[in-house]
Formats: sequence, structure tokens, C-alpha cells
Amino acid sequence: MSRRYLMCRPTYFAVDYAINPWMDPTAPVDAGLAVAQWTRLHELYLSLGHTVDLIDPLPGLPDMVFAANGATVVDGTVYGAQFRHPERADEGPAYLAWFDQHGFDVHAAKSVNEGEGDILLAGEHLLAGTGLRTELAAHAEAQELFGRPVITLQLVDPRYYHLDTALTVLSPTNVAYYPGAFSPGSQAVLRRLYPDAVIATAADAAVLGLNAVSDGHRVVLPSAATRLAGALASKGFQPVPVDVSELHKAGGGPKCCTLEVRA
Repeated sequence: MSRRYLMCRPTYFAVDYAINPWMDPTAPVDAGLAVAQWTRLHELYLSLGHTVDLIDPLPGLPDMVFAANGATVVDGTVYGAQFRHPERADEGPAYLAWFDQHGFDVHAAKSVNEGEGDILLAGEHLLAGTGLRTELAAHAEAQELFGRPVITLQLVDPRYYHLDTALTVLSPTNVAYYPGAFSPGSQAVLRRLYPDAVIATAADAAVLGLNAVSDGHRVVLPSAATRLAGALASKGFQPVPVDVSELHKAGGGPKCCTLEVRA
């Protein structure tokens, strides 16, 4: 169950612009509290036996804390991110440079994609979101690069702008997801692939409960997602709640802060 993660301290965290429905630049943000909550998440991973690497935050990039968006890493190969919004554009090269410096096989993206925000490894295939941030062409790019079949899932609710806000990979054979975030056809695909999935409610999704990190048994999720925690426990998973409410103001949760490094 031990995993390797990459994280970025929210030194420059702020909500200075709005590129998703959760962000309100007029609302107060406590940067110190964001750092404290992130630190607790970082310490939690270490206490669970995981390895955590850190990338240096850069001034002017308040969303760089959301490391999951920085790349997709499978078998030591890195598919870089190319962000849709110019406010985050410089994050992609920064993350790619970190992986290059640490000896990974890096590949810059030709198509818009936002890393593990929309491309999630699930067993032998990749679940890939599109419709709001990541271009469909990026799915083909990822399939060619990683040599794994890609399952395209259409996102339809702007609140769940990345796949990792609407779906959590719990294990190689199971997921949790909120059906309302997906098109009818994508809901049918998920039902077919995961007949025993944990189905999240609208209330679970509204606290970004699905922006969670699973090591196959223990699931780190927002502490506000109490109903989802119970549903996970009923399926044999161990929920590990953590408060990331300040980061939620930018539309992020535990998974957004956590890029899995599959070396």
C-alpha cells in the first residue's frame, strides 16, 4: 500500500481569479490556514507510510499547490500538462522540469490536458475526463505514450471541472463516483466497468468528497464527506478524513494536492 507522491507547499496560495465555480476572488482566504491544512495532509501521508517528494512553489502561481494537475506519471514516463487557462500555464513547464531533473522520461504535451486532474490510472487502463478542461486529443496522446487503453468519460457539470473531483480510483478494480457529473453515456460506461462502485450523492460531491486519495485500502478524503466515508467503510475501505476546507475555496481537495509518482 506504500505510494510515492509529489506535493507543493501552498506558500503563495490565494484566490486571485476565478477559473472554476468554487473560486470567488472577493471572499477572504486565510493563507496561513491553507499552509497548516496542507502540512497536516503531508504529515498524514508520511504517517501512513508513503513517500512524499516536494517541488518548490513559485511566486505568481497560487494554484501550484494542486500538484495533481502538473503531470501524469505511469511506469516512470511523464506526460506533461498543458493548462487551458493562462493563469496556470507556467505550472506545466515547472513540473516537467522537476521530473526531468529527477531522471524521469518526460514528454511535453501537444494537447491541452491537466494531468491527473483528468487522467487517472485504474488497473491496466486510464480513465480520462473531457468536456471542461482536457481536450479529447490528449486522450489519444496519453494512450500512445503509455500504451494503455483509455476510457473517455464526458464531464457535464462545471462544478466538477476535473475527473478527480467526480471520481476516485479506490483500487485497480473499483471506483467511487458521482453520476450527476457525467453524461448519460459515460454513466452507462461506469456502470458496466464498475458494477460494485461506491456511488456518491450530490452532498458528497458538493464538499469535494471524491477528490480523495486511495492506496488500495486507506482513502484520504475531506472530513466534510461523512456520508461518503461511511459508504467506503461499508465496502471494506478505511476512510481517513482530513480538513482541507481552505484549499476548497480554490476548488481543491486532498487529491488535487497529490500527484502520484509511479516510477
